[in-house]
Amino acid sequence: MNPINYREKIIALWTVFLLGTLFHTQLALMPLFHGIDVAIVGHHHQQTATMAEIAPILWGMLIFFVLPIIAIVATAFYESKSYRKLHFGLTIVYTVLNFFHAIADLLVIPVAWYQIALMVLLLAIGILLNLVAYQWLRIASGRLPQYHQIKAN
Repeated sequence: MNPINYREKIIALWTVFLLGTLFHTQLALMPLFHGIDVAIVGHHHQQTATMAEIAPILWGMLIFFVLPIIAIVATAFYESKSYRKLHFGLTIVYTVLNFFHAIADLLVIPVAWYQIALMVLLLAIGILLNLVAYQWLRIASGRLPQYHQIKAN
């Protein structure tokens, strides 16, 4: 019987989530390769945004992407109860953010259903990550058995 390795599952789920996040962005940019403008302009009189105007969005995207990277590295090296609590909280925040992002994508006209399908998949991966992170947290509190080694017969 194989031991339950929550850390490996968490790292795999975060990695899949990040790949999905990258693909979400790539899907949004694919029309550019076919000569189609992807800019969302609210009014016909509105001018193109400057880099300074979108800098907060870019920083937000960077933070959104870097935190899971940090979580992957930290999960590989730390398993303290305090880290597990922090990590579980982070997974909950990301699930909530993904839910609201999926709702926001539904409000874009026209609705890009391929993006909605991807967001639903990412939301499901996030919920699975929540469950595995919760199981890992419960082990830290002693409520579930911990499998560290397999005894040889």
